[in-house]
Amino acid sequence: MQIPKTNLRWWMLSLVFLATTINYLDRQVMGLLKPTLETEFHWDEKDYSYIVMAFTATYALGYLAMGRFIDRVGTKMGYAVSLIVWSLASIGHGFVKSTVGFIVARMSLGLSEAGNFPAAIKSVAEWFPKKERALATGIFNSGATVGAILAPVLVPFILGHYGWQQTFVWIGALGLLWIILWWKFYHTPEKSKLLSQKELQYIKSDQQTPSESQEKIPLSELLKYKVTWSFAIGKIMTDPIWYFFMFWLPAYFSDVFKMDLTKPSIPLIVIYSGTTIGSIGGGYLSSFLIKKGWAIGRARSIVMLLFALMVVPVMFSKYVENMWIITIIIAFATAAHQGWGANLMTTVGDRLPNSHVSSVIGFGGMLGSAAGIIFPLFIGVVLDTFKKSGNINGGYNIIFFIAGISYVAAWLIIKMINRKSSGKELNKKQL
Repeated sequence: MQIPKTNLRWWMLSLVFLATTINYLDRQVMGLLKPTLETEFHWDEKDYSYIVMAFTATYALGYLAMGRFIDRVGTKMGYAVSLIVWSLASIGHGFVKSTVGFIVARMSLGLSEAGNFPAAIKSVAEWFPKKERALATGIFNSGATVGAILAPVLVPFILGHYGWQQTFVWIGALGLLWIILWWKFYHTPEKSKLLSQKELQYIKSDQQTPSESQEKIPLSELLKYKVTWSFAIGKIMTDPIWYFFMFWLPAYFSDVFKMDLTKPSIPLIVIYSGTTIGSIGGGYLSSFLIKKGWAIGRARSIVMLLFALMVVPVMFSKYVENMWIITIIIAFATAAHQGWGANLMTTVGDRLPNSHVSSVIGFGGMLGSAAGIIFPLFIGVVLDTFKKSGNINGGYNIIFFIAGISYVAAWLIIKMINRKSSGKELNKKQL
């Protein structure tokens, strides 16, 4: 089928992109303010790790709860509720007076921010044919990168002029502005008055029939599907690594290279800029292969392997002392994570009806975040131990080694889960 000239689906995607950008702006603030808040509240690495754990624990629970909620009430309402609550939670950080207050604020943020990716993936499944979904996912997922790039620029500016409290308030308020656009313009394709019949037919060209798409089944039934567990394994083994890149990279450059985080951080901007290329490029590459005739599953798998291998060099960071070489190595790894994630998330929409997508994304995201609860504690213990011995870089080397092997190991396990027991086509419960 010829691609239609109308492009309403891309405008809808732009709203999801903006929400994801705001999502990562909100969560990046904490990492960039870490040195300031450590001084203000007398935190050590363990204290900070507890705060990160509070976020990831509620993020894990929120993933499952929000995934089911969004499947039940629909993308428009579910996304709106999620973003209103997380914006208010982000603003609330600016009014707390104690470590306990930060823990409560992070828990509120984690619970509500968990709705972003289930809603975003469901929106992509609603608005895009399968052959374009990885690219669409890569584009909206690059919003995480844009948020991570903007944060090292905006946070030091607001911090320097107005203080750390206003930094949380100003950035948190952006989400409330987004709600106006979302509520006014977003509809499913079937309900949109602006969508042409030609583009609607193109969107539905390789999707399930309406009856399949609206079928509702309990979570216990979804747990019988291979795609549910392969997605969950991918999240369990790689989400904690991304949390490290997100929450500890500013501190890493500050600890090891004495970078001043009160000023715009060029290495961080370079690293997070690279993730935009990884996210969009990863989505484009598998979509390109599918359009060239590759089977959907094979295209996703080969591209994910490529990105898994791109992370491996970070395990050798201990042999490199130049900050800019380290920056490039980490930039490739973080870009690879985004390319990996764009394809991993798309596998759910590839193989399940739209009405199940948020639930499975939520379940896998919950387990990935649960793994992220333990990993920050491990990081805190390792870094505190090495910091006391005067060799903080040694602690980071251990964490980078784990990061380097995690993606290839996850890819191998996913291949084992999805391996066919015979040459026959997979039946529904083998999905």
